[in-house]
Formats: sequence, C-alpha cells, structure tokens
Amino acid sequence: MRVLKFGGTSVANATNLKLVAEIITNQHKAGDPIIAVVSAFSGITDLLLRMVDAAQNSDKSYLADFLEFTTKTKTVASDLLSDNQYNLIVGELEQNHEKLKNLLAGVYLIQEASPKSKDFVVSFGERNCAFILSHYLRDLGHDANYLDARDYIKTDSSFGSAVVDFDLTNSIIKEKLGNTKNIIIATGFIGSDKRSGVTTTLGRGGSDYSASIFAAALDASVLEIWTDVDGVLTSDPRKVTKAYSIPKLSYLEAAEMSHFGAKVLYAPTIKPVKDKSIPTYIKNTFNPDHPGTLIHKGTDENQKFISGISSINSVALISLEGSGMQGVPGMAYRFFKCIADGKINVIMITQASSEHSICIAVSNNDTGRAKEKIEAEFDIELQRKVINPLAITNDLCLLAIIGANMKNSPGVAGKLFHTLGKNEINIEAIAQGSSELNITFAISEKDESRALNSIHDSFFLSKYKTIHLYIVGVGLIGSTLIKQILNNKKNILEESHIELSVCGLSNSRKMVFADDGLDINEYSNLLSKSEEPSGIENFIEHVIADKHINKIFVDNTASKIIPEYYARLLSNNIAISTPNKIALSSGLHQYKKLKELSFSMNVPLNFETNVGAGLPVISTLKSLTTSGDKIHKIEATLSGSVSYIFNNFSSKENFHDIVLKAKEMGLTEPDPREDLSGADVKRKLLILSRECGFNIEGSAISIKDILSEDCLVATSVESFFSLLEKDQQRFKEMIVKAESQNKRLRFIATYENGEGRIGLQEVDNTNPFYSLSGSDNMIVISSERYSSTPLVIRGPGAGAEVTAAGILAEIISIGKHL
Repeated sequence: MRVLKFGGTSVANATNLKLVAEIITNQHKAGDPIIAVVSAFSGITDLLLRMVDAAQNSDKSYLADFLEFTTKTKTVASDLLSDNQYNLIVGELEQNHEKLKNLLAGVYLIQEASPKSKDFVVSFGERNCAFILSHYLRDLGHDANYLDARDYIKTDSSFGSAVVDFDLTNSIIKEKLGNTKNIIIATGFIGSDKRSGVTTTLGRGGSDYSASIFAAALDASVLEIWTDVDGVLTSDPRKVTKAYSIPKLSYLEAAEMSHFGAKVLYAPTIKPVKDKSIPTYIKNTFNPDHPGTLIHKGTDENQKFISGISSINSVALISLEGSGMQGVPGMAYRFFKCIADGKINVIMITQASSEHSICIAVSNNDTGRAKEKIEAEFDIELQRKVINPLAITNDLCLLAIIGANMKNSPGVAGKLFHTLGKNEINIEAIAQGSSELNITFAISEKDESRALNSIHDSFFLSKYKTIHLYIVGVGLIGSTLIKQILNNKKNILEESHIELSVCGLSNSRKMVFADDGLDINEYSNLLSKSEEPSGIENFIEHVIADKHINKIFVDNTASKIIPEYYARLLSNNIAISTPNKIALSSGLHQYKKLKELSFSMNVPLNFETNVGAGLPVISTLKSLTTSGDKIHKIEATLSGSVSYIFNNFSSKENFHDIVLKAKEMGLTEPDPREDLSGADVKRKLLILSRECGFNIEGSAISIKDILSEDCLVATSVESFFSLLEKDQQRFKEMIVKAESQNKRLRFIATYENGEGRIGLQEVDNTNPFYSLSGSDNMIVISSERYSSTPLVIRGPGAGAEVTAAGILAEIISIGKHL
C-alpha cells in the first residue's frame, strides 16, 4: 500500500490534475494499491470561508462567491472529463451545490455561522476535487473509487481543529480498506464527529494529516506528500535566495521544521508515520523526477550540523520579573495557568536560573489578552511592587536552527552567535532544549532576512562565501574591473573560496539590479536597456534594502557627491572599496568620522587605490603603525601621469609635446592641468599623512606650481596647450640646468614635522627618485624602524589595469573579512 497526498497547487486546475493522475497511475502500474488524498482546488477553501463569513454578515456578495465556486468546479470538470463522464456526474455536483446554497441562505437569514456550519461548508472543496479526479481516472480506464473520509476518520466535536479518535479510526480504516487493490481517491482535511456523524475538519494543513492517518492505519510502505517544491528546503526560498532541498530528515527534525514555519509540512502529520516508522517523502508534482526529501526514523551522520532554518513572524516577548518571584513556589504554575486559561499559545519559553524572571514568546495578536490575564493573576504582587510592570516587546521574529547532528557537536552555538554578531543582529532572547535539537532565538523582525541569509550562508554554504558587489562607475576603471572579475572568477573561487556576484551596476545614465547576480558579460547591454535612470540616492537605497549579506559598495568615480553616502552605507553594514579620494582627503572631521564608524561597526572602508593605484602603500603604512612603528617622514612621487612626463622629459624634448603625448596615451585626465596642478597629489599626500597618524588639514600642505599662472587659468584645454607651447623656454632652462649637474627633475611630495610640500626637485644619482622610469610611483618612508635605510615602495602608479587589479585585490581582502 502506498499513500499519496496532493496539495492545493497540485490540484489547482485541470492541467495540474492530469499531472496528478499520471503520477498515481504510474505508481499503480508497479502493482501497489494506491490511496491518493487530495486537498481542495487552490484557493477554494478561502473562497468557501469568505462566502460563509459574508452570509453571516448579511452581505449578499456571498452569492457572487458561490457562483465563482460552482463555475470553477464545473469548468475543471468539463476541461478534464469526456462529455459522457461529465454528463454522468454533473447532476450529482449540482445537487451538492444546491445543498451548499441552501445552507448559505440559512446563514444569511439568521446572521450566524457556527463552527459546525463552517466545517460543513469548507468540506465541499475536498469533496468536489476527489469526486472529479476519481471520475477522470475512470475515464482513463482505471478502476478508481471515490472515498469520503468522513466515513473513516472519526473525531471529537472540536470543530475547526478536531481531535482524532485513533482507536476507532484505525479499526474502521483497516476493516474497510485492508484488502484494497485498486486506486482510491480520498478527501483530505475532513472527518466526522464519532457520536453525531457531523462533518469536522482537522485544521488548516489537515490534508497532510489525513494522509498520515490512512498510511499509519494501513501500515503503508510509504507516504508521499506531493507539493510544489522539491522537498523540504533548508529555509524559506522567498527569504533565502540560496535555499536548497534537504535530502533526508529525521521525524523529529521534520516536526521542528514544521513547528517553526516550514509550510511544506503540517506539524501533526509526523506522529502517525513516526509511530509506525513509515518513510515519508516530500515530492514536487511539477518535477516528479527530483528525489525530494525523505523523512525517516534515522539521522544522517554525513549531514551538516543543522538541517534547516525556520522563522515565525509577528511575535512578541512578554517578561515577568521581580524580586518577589525568587524562591517562591508556584510562580511558574500561576503564570502558565493564566496563560492557558486565556487560550494563548506559547511559542517559546526562557527562564533565567536565578528564578528572577520568566519570558515567553506569543503571537503579536495575543499580546493584549496575555497582558490582561497576567496582570489580573499577579495584581497583588504588582501593587506591592515586588514584581515589575510587564515588559513587552512587539514586532519580533523567532528563528530556529534545527538539526539532530547539533547534539555533541561543539561550536554550533558559537558559530551561530559569531555570525549574528558579525552582521550586527541583536538577540532579544534565546532558548535551547536539553535534546539539543534546536536553538531558538528572538530578533527584531526587520533583521529577519539578514539573519536568515547570514546563518544560511555560514552553515550551508560555508565552503564558498558569496560577496555581493554594487558597482558605481563603469568607465575605464569600472569596465576593466568587471573584465578582471570575469577573467579571474574561477581562480578566486578556487583559491580564496569567494564567489563574486555583481548585483547592481550604475553609470551616469542608467542603473540595473539583479538579486541573483547580473550577467556581467552583458553589462553594457543591460545598462543600455534598463528603464531605471541613474540616481545615487535611489541606488544607495536599493543596496541597503537588498536582503543579501556580505555586501560591498564599489565607487569607481571621482564624484564629490557619492562619498556623502559612505557613512550611511557603513552604518548599514555595507563595506566600501573605492579609488575615489574625495572622502578621505576632505576635512579631518569627515575623515575621522568615517574611520571611527568603520571601526565601531567592524565594516571595512578600504581605499588602497587612493594612492599608488595597485601598490600596497596604505596597507603597508597601516601594518607599520599598528605594529608600533612611528613614521617620521614621507617622500613620494604620487602621480603616474606626472611621473611619466618628467621621467621622459629631457633637453632633447619639448615639455609641451611630452604632456600632449601623455594625454593621448590616456595617462592624464582629459584636462592635464588636473595632474600638473598638484591638486591630486595633495589629496594623496594628505591621505598618507593621516594614515600615518598625523591629524592634518589640507591647509598644512603647500604646492609650488609647475605651470604658469596663464596656463592654470586658461579657459579651455586647447588654449592651455597653446600657452604651454609659448612657455617652452622656461621648461627648457630648468631641464638644461638639471642635466648640466647630472640631475633629474622629479615632482615630489614630502611630509615632515607637521608640514607638507609639493613641487619640482632636482635629484642626483644618490636619491632613490633618480632611477624612476615610465609612469612608476615611488614612496619612501622614514620611520623609527626604517631610519638608516628608508622603506621604498615602487611600481606603476597609473593605468586602468593596475588600478582595477588593486580594487579587485581589495574586494577579495574585504570578502575574507566579512
């Protein structure tokens, strides 16, 4: 005997019912008798409840709902059945619908619908579905019979959620169905009062329960619950994008998962099959070849420490505490008795060993009633002030990590708390049973998505860490960075165990997002086709709202506006990598604010490429200062473009021609004065000085101009070059003089004794800057540790390739930190 259950989405319409019939008949061909338990068509139970509620409120809209119900039922039947078969059953359907209509008319007249009436009304959903499916199978030539579960499942009269009399139910099922060889299509969800025979229901989700009851009573070889997902998932896929199917669960793990909100399985379903050790599969009607999830009596020793993560929303914590509780017998009894008297469901309990407090979690909807009951019970203690006023915290979420393998596995709780702490998620309360099957904790509801995703990544995807990138600026540097991500993705995954996913991109015109990552092979097309105009505020809002964890914002621009949002990003636990020098070279107050925010939030703010492109300058200074070294002096050539110009300038060349060539090669800004003015070098020297621990403003750094006043104030780049050509003689004289003394001209920035200066210097062959070539930068650091022989860092200081490589290295470094 095999028992199969099909949920509402599986039987939603004629098309889906054909898939269900195919699954049933394929299994019956193997020779096993089949009992298939079905739910109502998708949405029908809600529709039936809506019409009875409308009727009792004297709202004639119930007639429109009734018409929708009958129309859908007949449509499914006519779409599914042959004309002969449809004509055979339509009269019986209409008779049933007439009974329903008469009942609703009665409810409308007396303006009251008892729980008993509601149970009878909603039973029509399952009864119609099972009736039509059984006749469709007959249409296909199979010996299939319709079974009304009210004749088999006997309950008490707790309408809406009736309690099953298993002794009576099991004996009836065994007697009537023990020798079944054919296909039986049974109604789920419903039973009948064992005394009166009146229709009862088993609670929402009761069709699973019905199937479990039949399976246990008949000692079925297997129970299969067919739904619309590939088994029980590690977490809710609507909240955790990378949730995946769990191959195996123990009965206890499955029960915990269902209790904590796993919708794929109704909690009471577990007990009947557990008692008989009947293997239970959760399968997907629309992907029948997927193995799904097996629920069985054992535990899989090879399974991860935790099997899944579940959550319950809209929860409140209620805390009763005070010195009057300590050492007083019966306090807990009184507390829980008044809660029970109020018919309030307690979801979680936690009590400190000091007996000073008791804390429970209840639904937000039950908070008012719970408060009223507790305050009435402890009125005397509250008046005497030996018990404090109730502490109530609303709008919380309960999360549970569940797994049989947590028992005797050290470090699970530590890993959980580390993950939550790293993601700035505060725990309001926590509980763990002695069985160690789950750890349950309460957090703010707004943190639910972040908590679920961070825990899921930590426990289920720990081999690889996904870093979600949001990139602003896809010009020369940005486009090169994207190219390098594509070319190095596999190597980064293998070497650093980091998967890079670009979830957002913006240029000056358009922006585009994708929760599961953009196809950056097509980033240019995606941006051009996007209908969302760029706007940094909207972009930032989207990044903050994104439910992903491990987020890095990459600013590839020179914008003065974007850095204004850095503090907000850091405050929302979003790391930053940027070659943009504006933020860190602005006022000292702003610099300190960002640094302190990064430190206090433990969120990286990395800007290695602010100075020296891909050279490890800032990280080296940081290593020196954090290890106790004291920097005395910095000398540096900090502009790759200016370095190229003076490294190639000689008495045989015109200065104008060298500058023009550097511009044509893309080494300078579109207006070379931005490089030659020294303003960019000043920003870099200011950042370096601050990273050495010197609290200075930009006013402490002076620049000796290379260019004439006329060149600096020229109204266009063309007029600048024209004026520069007229100024050739002055540059010729400078280079001739230097060469006559066997010296070279270098544009050097220096910081020492609280002052910075930038300008051209003549250096001889004893000076480290003498040997510079190409567009190399050089930073010479003199410190207590490096006093006699300064520390020298040298390498390419300009170019999209080295800058993008520096950003990528920084992203990987941040990724390891997150």
